Amino acid sequence: MIDGLSAWDLVLVAAVTVQGTVLAYLPDPRWKALVLTLPIPFTLGTLSLGTPVDATNVVGLVLLLGYTLGVYGLHTRLRVPNVVSIGACALGYCGLGALLADGLPRSNAGFWATAGVVFILGIVLHRLMPAREEPGYRSPLPVPVKAVMIAAVVTFLVVIKHQLQGFMTVFPMVGVVASYEGRHCLWTLARQIPVLMIALLPMMAAIRILQPAFGVGWALAAGWVVFLSVLIPLTRRQWARGPLAHHAPGSV
Repeated sequence: MIDGLSAWDLVLVAAVTVQGTVLAYLPDPRWKALVLTLPIPFTLGTLSLGTPVDATNVVGLVLLLGYTLGVYGLHTRLRVPNVVSIGACALGYCGLGALLADGLPRSNAGFWATAGVVFILGIVLHRLMPAREEPGYRSPLPVPVKAVMIAAVVTFLVVIKHQLQGFMTVFPMVGVVASYEGRHCLWTLARQIPVLMIALLPMMAAIRILQPAFGVGWALAAGWVVFLSVLIPLTRRQWARGPLAHHAPGSV
């Protein structure tokens, strides 16, 4: 442990910094959306937090959806500056997560009931939110500057992880970066959250079932297999489309 941070905390900060930095320099919105979907923050956040997967993780996906749609609505529809939109929605996530964390049930019944409702919500939204062609964008900032900014965000979350509990594992650690770097394709990013809900909930279910018998490490490994088996068929259609026809200024 270093200055109050455990080994898993440090791995979380390092891995999410790399993931967010990679996302920042990918110009194609579809690649940004795919990198956003990878549950690296959830995996390492679960190991960092050290508590079983429960209803807080599940309901966190609803707050994540609210974050992405909130940024899209504020910036794209209401023309609120992007940084202000991101800050307001991120603070909203933290505030709601902290308020709800102690009130949600930790029982099996509570987990499966919330998981079922959120899974259905993900399916409905996936069908109702059509794909759109949006311009790409690649960050012009030097990589070290971007990496330091991302690391600062993740470190802050690690510090307050016990207040957020399971909500910390699905906080938009990479989503904050995606919202800023994907300001020209916020709909594409928002549309990816229902995909994440559909794929991540079976992963959470597998962990919930397997962790008591096999431990969190093996449960997470099995969960990744479940996640990828759901994600790949869901995303195959969007990759069948051709490359983007145009890019925003600053893209490559």
